[in-house]
Formats: sequence, C-alpha cells, structure tokens
Amino acid sequence: MDGGNQSVMSEFVLLGLGHSWDIQVLLFVIFLMLYLIIVSGNVVIMTLIITDPHLHSPMYFLLANLSFVDMWLSSNTTPKMIADFLREKKTISFAGCMTQIFFSHFIAGLEMVILVIMAYDRYVAICKPLHYLTIMSLHRCIGLVVTAWTVGFVHAMSQIVVIVELPFCGPRKIDSFFCDRPLVIDLACMDSHKLKVLMNVDCGVVAITCFILLLISYTYILVTVCQNSKTGASKALSTCTAHITVVVLFFGPCIFIYVWPLNITWMDKFLAVFYSVFTPFLNPAIYTLRNKEMKNAIKRFGNYYVDFKGNN
Repeated sequence: MDGGNQSVMSEFVLLGLGHSWDIQVLLFVIFLMLYLIIVSGNVVIMTLIITDPHLHSPMYFLLANLSFVDMWLSSNTTPKMIADFLREKKTISFAGCMTQIFFSHFIAGLEMVILVIMAYDRYVAICKPLHYLTIMSLHRCIGLVVTAWTVGFVHAMSQIVVIVELPFCGPRKIDSFFCDRPLVIDLACMDSHKLKVLMNVDCGVVAITCFILLLISYTYILVTVCQNSKTGASKALSTCTAHITVVVLFFGPCIFIYVWPLNITWMDKFLAVFYSVFTPFLNPAIYTLRNKEMKNAIKRFGNYYVDFKGNN
C-alpha cells in the first residue's frame, strides 16, 4: 500500500443514509434486527445442512456455501453502518475503506460463480438424473467451490491493486454508508473517467459471463423438461423458482452498483442497502419456505431438541 496516500488521506467521511437523529435511531433499530436475522437465519441453514444426513447432497452442500457467503456479504458493510447510526462523526480509515472495497468485489464475484454452480447442479439433476451423483460428486463440488473462491479473489485483486495506488489528496466525503468503489474513485486527484470505465468493464466481464451461463443452464432445464412432460414448464419453474428468484435479487442490484452505475445518489444508496442487507435477508426465507426438505429438516431438528430437553 502506498505510504504517501495514507499520509495525505488517512480517513474518509461517510455521509450515511440520513441526517435526522430520530431517523438515525429508527434505522439503527431496523437494521440491527435485520442483521441479527440474517446471521441467525444463515447459521440455521448451515447447521441444518451439516447435521442432518438427509441434506447431505450436492445441492445442499452448495446452499450451505451460499448461506456462508450471504452472511459474509452482509457483514462486510452492515455492522459499520449500524454503528455509525449512533455516531455524529462517521469516518472510516484508509485501510478500512480499501478492505471494504476488496471484500465487496471478492464476495460479489464469489457469489456469482456459486449461483452459476447451483444452476449447473440443477441442470445435471433434471437433464441427466441417472448420472447426477457421478457428475456432482463431493470431489467435483469442492473443486467447483474452490474455483468460485479463486475467481472472486482474482476479481477483487484486479480492482484493489489499482484503487489503492490512486492519489487521494482532495475531498474525502463519500455520500454513502460504505466505501462504494465509484464514489471512492471520484475522490482521486486525477481524471478518473477512463479508469471508471475500465473498472466497470472488468466487473461486466465477470457479471455478464455468469449471467449468460445462468441463462443457458435454465434454458436447457426448461427445454429438456418440456420435451419430457406436458406440464414440463410448470414443473421446471417450480423446481427452479427459488434459484431464479435469488439470481434476480442478487444480479439486479449488483449490475447497477458495479457494472452500470446509475449515478443517482438516492437510487445508488437504495440498491446498496438492498444488495448488502435485503438480499442476504431474503435468501434464507426463499430457500426454507419454498423447500420441502428444508422444512422437514427444521421439524426434525425441533423434534430432536424437544426430545433432548425432555430426557434431561
């Protein structure tokens, strides 16, 4: 990290989501409750998948990884945002700001690839059911997840190695609740237009590639099932609705934040909050309320807990 940058710009000021003290306190309560639900909900999903033998399958192995990433996604920015609601001076150190940017892109790239892997898993399960366990072996699943982590890391490094060396010497106010990459680049003492375009292209390559792969997977699923059943379309949609819903919830805000920024302050803040808080909040509900096996696992866990307490 450039020592000169730190001596000139040691910290940034975050303007947050509001200025009224009453609104800040209300937002503190709301987002604290949402964050606790996010953490507990995703921990419950991971615990069920690890402890319940009925969920020891490739699909749930990938779901456990998605839950962990969702929890990490929210934890990158939400705790700082919650704490800042009760602070008059909202600042973040240069190192802290760079760390937020790095993990924002790391997690975004990682989750995109995991969603692609989950779509591939559904494609194999529906289109090649007889070979499903052979193709989606534990060894293959682990290899795919490691690939996802590698893609996320390489993508994040391609962003941060450039941003960390920018000359920050002027304004230090960021009109957001976290270090949003485009807003941080705007503070650099240079013409940043071409750099922002290159950064958006870098993000676009990852996002669009993953989105195309997702479209291909779900198109094959629909075509295959429609050919084998008169009610194929509805069955395919029923099987994949949870996955498609999560994809839309994740890719929608993500594209407008990192690939095609709207440059409308209130909209950028709304999308950032939706992406970092509401997407991780909704994912556990989507996968548990629409998944019969997860519902049964919750019942089994509840019965086990009641029996355990009864015996003691």
